[in-house]
Amino acid sequence: MAKYLVLYHADVSAEQQMQQSEADGQAEMQAWMDWAGAAGDAVVDLGTPLGEVRMVTSGGASTSSTTVAGYSIVEAADADAAAAIMTGHPHLKIGTIAIHEMAAIPGM
Repeated sequence: MAKYLVLYHADVSAEQQMQQSEADGQAEMQAWMDWAGAAGDAVVDLGTPLGEVRMVTSGGASTSSTTVAGYSIVEAADADAAAAIMTGHPHLKIGTIAIHEMAAIPGM
């Protein structure tokens, strides 16, 4: 089984997404928990929303923008199986999902 980093992309930041009524927030969280429950043991780390970005270069660090609003880590037999786990994911109502295989580091 391979591990996959799942990045949730959206045009609206995680901070903006969380600025909603308490009832809407609870409904959204329940949708995520329902998805995680259906995905079962494939979800290694449900992850978290991501806040402000600092881009670091050889010249220093500065605030930057990104469409990445959060992450999860899942485990699956292959990339197609990882993509299938995302079927019906509530994030798809507002954005896209990118799945990156987490490559093994030789000797580790």
